Amino acid sequence: MIRWLVAFTPIAGALIFPLVIPITISKFGISSGVIAALLLSTLWFVAMLRTSEMPH
Repeated sequence: MIRWLVAFTPIAGALIFPLVIPITISKFGISSGVIAALLLSTLWFVAMLRTSEMPH
């Protein structure tokens, strides 16, 4: 299960980010798009850190 999550986290972020941000900008404006990009990239970064596999 955890290996699946580790493999899925970068793929999910790389696919979701370019889809969500242009939609947010077109529906709500550039300022909302910038805020959404900041929040989404922060959440993605935290998820990548939490699911990273570091050697012991």
